[in-house]
Amino acid sequence: MKNVAYTAANLAKAPLALATPFALAAPVARAARLPKGFTEKSVNVDGVKISYKSGGRGPVVVLLHGYTQTSHMWLPLMPLLATSHTVIAPDLRGAGGSERTPGGYDKKTMATDIRGLVHQLGYERVSVVGHDIGLMVAYAYAAQYVSEVGKVVLMDAFLPGVGNWKDVWLLRDLWHFHFYGETPLALVKGRERIYFEHFWNDFAADRTQSLPEADRRIYAAAYARAEGMRAGFEVFRNFEQDAKDFAAFSATKLSMPFLVLTGEKASGTFLIDQAKLVATNVSGTVVKNSGHWLMEEAADQVVPAIVAFLK
Repeated sequence: MKNVAYTAANLAKAPLALATPFALAAPVARAARLPKGFTEKSVNVDGVKISYKSGGRGPVVVLLHGYTQTSHMWLPLMPLLATSHTVIAPDLRGAGGSERTPGGYDKKTMATDIRGLVHQLGYERVSVVGHDIGLMVAYAYAAQYVSEVGKVVLMDAFLPGVGNWKDVWLLRDLWHFHFYGETPLALVKGRERIYFEHFWNDFAADRTQSLPEADRRIYAAAYARAEGMRAGFEVFRNFEQDAKDFAAFSATKLSMPFLVLTGEKASGTFLIDQAKLVATNVSGTVVKNSGHWLMEEAADQVVPAIVAFLK
């Protein structure tokens, strides 16, 4: 099975039903509409508008996107989980359809946003899945609300404040993690797509297997909205506060099951090792021949793994 079967740009080409248990539920043009049975709404969570996609029925799974993306990234996975779960895929504070607030981009606060959303929808116990910045929010959710989280999936990045985290933070991406403020904003204004191409291309094992063109256009437009890039930069400005918070969280190891998926050409074993410092029940897989963009580069491996883990 080729990875392309799960990529966003090819959902519209997918057959109505396939013989595999991981088949897409229906042909969906990601740029135009949601999978069958899903809706997109927004709610006010403690004064902040949070936009979310939801559908399905059963135990709740929350899908948390990362930087340069929005909840849109989860469309290939959502209908597969919805056969046995209630799926909630929010846009994090500052991204997509959610409010671009002046502050509140530490991951503790962003996790509290998502918990508030879950409670407003009438749920309490959840499993959380996070990629990139989303995995930091997922960990902050699990660490703060231990009794409310059943399982955790962390996908390719790192946990600030845990172990030798600065080995990642201060190497290749030193410039990027400190790229915020008036001058960076002026430099990327009107050039959001050019800036994001660095991540989409250089963080992939093979840029031709990274994000498809249709999705790149969607994400560049989403972050080009007023205050979009400023909000995006704020998630990095808050890393030092996140490091303090996560160091405190890690003093108490979590006992719920963790699945850690990383790209061989990206974080490798680093995130798996970090997870073992904060949790006692960790399963880790380094996805061969993949870079950072696991849902796009290696969907045929990661989608079945997530579905199986959450059952």
